[in-house]
Amino acid sequence: MEGSTGGFRVVSRRAVRPEPASSPDVVPSEAPRIMQLTPWDLQYISVHYIQMGVLLPKKIQATAGSSALADELASSFARALGRFYPLAGRFVVTEMSGACLTVSLCSNNDGAEFVHAVAPEVSVSDVTTPRYFPPVLRSFFPWNGMLCGDAMLEPRPVVAAQVAELADGMFVALSLNHAAADGTTFWHLFNTWSEIHRSGGHGCELSAPPPVLGRWFPDTCPVPVTLPFRNMEDIVRRVEVPPVRECFFHLSAASVRNLKAKANAEMNVTAVQPQAATISSLQAVLAHLWRGACRARRLPPDRETTCRQPVGCRGRVHGVPQHYMGSAVARGVAKCTVAHVLRDKGLGCAAWLLTQAVASFDEAKTRDALASWHQKPHILYPEASGDGDPADIVVASSTRFDVYGNDFGWGTPIAVRSGAGNKMDGLVTVYPGRDGGGSMGVEVCMSPEALARLTVDREFMEVVDMA
Repeated sequence: MEGSTGGFRVVSRRAVRPEPASSPDVVPSEAPRIMQLTPWDLQYISVHYIQMGVLLPKKIQATAGSSALADELASSFARALGRFYPLAGRFVVTEMSGACLTVSLCSNNDGAEFVHAVAPEVSVSDVTTPRYFPPVLRSFFPWNGMLCGDAMLEPRPVVAAQVAELADGMFVALSLNHAAADGTTFWHLFNTWSEIHRSGGHGCELSAPPPVLGRWFPDTCPVPVTLPFRNMEDIVRRVEVPPVRECFFHLSAASVRNLKAKANAEMNVTAVQPQAATISSLQAVLAHLWRGACRARRLPPDRETTCRQPVGCRGRVHGVPQHYMGSAVARGVAKCTVAHVLRDKGLGCAAWLLTQAVASFDEAKTRDALASWHQKPHILYPEASGDGDPADIVVASSTRFDVYGNDFGWGTPIAVRSGAGNKMDGLVTVYPGRDGGGSMGVEVCMSPEALARLTVDREFMEVVDMA
């Protein structure tokens, strides 16, 4: 499949508008509802849409290119949007006095996009067995190359769904504007869609709870949040990054347990306060990957390296609901020299740094930062390393997302993959493992040369599986 399109073609595109949900508290009102964006939302103006999807078995009796299946999936998607109806709206940019502007999300019911595609020459094994992601995979996601701010420069859908029929499977994907919501909301919507489709019919009782739609602001945060720019063009920045390749690694539950035990054992030997060394499974896995990346990149011992992790604020910041629809993510940063990461018993040391980065989250400081953000907005710009020699790891997604629960009625997902959005050297996307029980899946995006070295690194590969 290298370099092949697999016969990929788009069969149809349509606008999908929310259908009333079964719960009366989430039925859209007739008048458009304006939702002001928070600093958590606005920081993502210049990043790409979130793009993720699941590879599913082929639906029995499905005819390739037939509109019947696409119609059914579009209908269930519309009912899922009934719960998340603001995502079927459009962003509105308002110019304010004093050379500043505000951005809001208007629930005007303009709709999401739904794309039906076919790739009859692509098989499930073409997606899952190659060492590196095949180029055709990027075609399975809508809105490739779209920055979140593009939907503010001109009216564009906030969310899009794409269903691609393969030779012996299906790939179902969503692309969601990160300024409207984060990964938690992304998979909440995906889970709702798959459950509605699996259960069939209208008015079904869903296990997935409805989202909490109102935006959350600290009491001291100005609303709306003003941006000190004359227009959106001054904010949106398109960044060229060097070529990268992607691999998917599986870690069995046993491998994860062994890494966690090893990391904690090393810290019990080396830590100043051994009793405090409680390293999680995820921190142990990320430390293992961080060490492998440092070796694969052939970084000098005195080089500074960082690992940036998402820290979910639902449950950490009082007042942010568990099922909040929006962005609610902070970052924990672990920083040290390459020599420290690669030292003897370095797995425990690296994992401990990652653990401390998350444990150091401070709710009061987070609230203060949100309240003062408008004074000096921090917009995230995915950029290549200034010296062309990247040394950082950026972690995305979460092992807590219910990825493999997205059964649309004809089988559980075979695999999960992300799209081309925000792919830069050092991006690591984590998922729960396909086998459950504490197993994990990890997507790694690096320069072709470094990734090739990582896949033959004996220490790294002895605990992961690429099959």
